[in-house]
Amino acid sequence: MPSARTLDTPLIFNKMLQEKKFYLTKEGLEKIKKEYDELLKLKLSKTTGDVPKIWHSEDLNPEYLAFQEDLSFLESRIAELEHILKNAELIKPPAKEKKDFVSLGSRVLVEVEGQKDEFEIVGTLEANPSIGRISNESPVGKALLGHRVGDEVIVSSPVKTIYKIKKIIHIS
Repeated sequence: MPSARTLDTPLIFNKMLQEKKFYLTKEGLEKIKKEYDELLKLKLSKTTGDVPKIWHSEDLNPEYLAFQEDLSFLESRIAELEHILKNAELIKPPAKEKKDFVSLGSRVLVEVEGQKDEFEIVGTLEANPSIGRISNESPVGKALLGHRVGDEVIVSSPVKTIYKIKKIIHIS
């Protein structure tokens, strides 16, 4: 007989997944909404147009199978976007008393081994390190959150690196 712990694990994981917040900038939220609306229109046009017949002589119609596969993919992406929109939280500028600290939406100028670098801290869905947008869940993003100008932040992933915060700009 499985232990209670085994039975609860999927429920706990599911609950954690459902409660996860997706932090988005205003632009990121608009992009998600636009994709969602476009996919709903696409689904409507696919399902109201000519749907391939299920049977082609005595065999299953390959066009129908491809249609079903496309529709299934489309529906799963729509469901994913609905989940994101339901759990989205807009990144807002910090309160006046917290403006000295790195937070979500901050653009942070740091110095690493004499080199200057700049990061914008965003949610996981908008992260793109190649253009300087790092996730609040990444090792560097997580380490910088809550610190202020002048702080030295040590990140050990996979090599120990010291980030000295030089400037914080809050983006609205």
